[in-house]
Amino acid sequence: MQIIRVRLVSSEETKGCEKAPVEIIRKLKSIEGNEKRKLLEFGRMNLEEIHVDLKKKEEANYLVFKNSQEIFEKNFKSFFIGGDHSISYSILKAFNKVEKVPLLVIFDAHVDCISCDKLEERGWLRKLVEEGFSEKRVILISSRNFIEEEISFLKKLGIRVFGPDVLQEDLEGVCDLVMERARLSTGFYISIDIDCVDPAHAPGSVYLEPGGLSSRDLIYLIKRLSLLENFRGADIVNINPDKDVNEMTVKLGAKLLSEML
Repeated sequence: MQIIRVRLVSSEETKGCEKAPVEIIRKLKSIEGNEKRKLLEFGRMNLEEIHVDLKKKEEANYLVFKNSQEIFEKNFKSFFIGGDHSISYSILKAFNKVEKVPLLVIFDAHVDCISCDKLEERGWLRKLVEEGFSEKRVILISSRNFIEEEISFLKKLGIRVFGPDVLQEDLEGVCDLVMERARLSTGFYISIDIDCVDPAHAPGSVYLEPGGLSSRDLIYLIKRLSLLENFRGADIVNINPDKDVNEMTVKLGAKLLSEML
């Protein structure tokens, strides 16, 4: 198992997120044990970093892809800390190469399916699907802000989205359905954009989108999903320490990571 820092951002809007990996790891050190009563033993964790040059985006994305592929081949579980959500494109491109029947579970206020020529964090999922990751193997949770072209894209491909209304009505039932889908994969991966959580719980999110999950609800979902034997890893992205209040969001990132280890 590895924890990998990826200090990469793709736009001015997400600048500051490159500071999150260091801050999240710092807070992780203060968590001695998780809710499963598992001692974390920080000194025995394998911490790595994919070193990138923020001025050379294409080269950086390629490095994330190649390193991620090697990491997935050598480790059953791998956890990536961003950075913004653009890192997930390269990570999942690698995961799709390594895993025979992958499943991707995304927690995000946005669906990130905007059409774009170059890799951008608001269009990474569309680019990933258009380049070969099966849309049938993607699940979106807590998405609540869409633009017209994204609605058309989701409808055309039939990508499953569990929005706030469904989650509020039956959180446990949604989790059961996602776990059922996950069991059918050879391995599944979780991508967490912290804006899936309501800003009241995550003020250091890049995008403040009201009406999201509570931190407790997200922890509940993550804890259950990570119990499955074919859980291969996750990323946590779009935390900006410069925007945070009392380190609430950084601490939440560390908490989520601790519950998946």
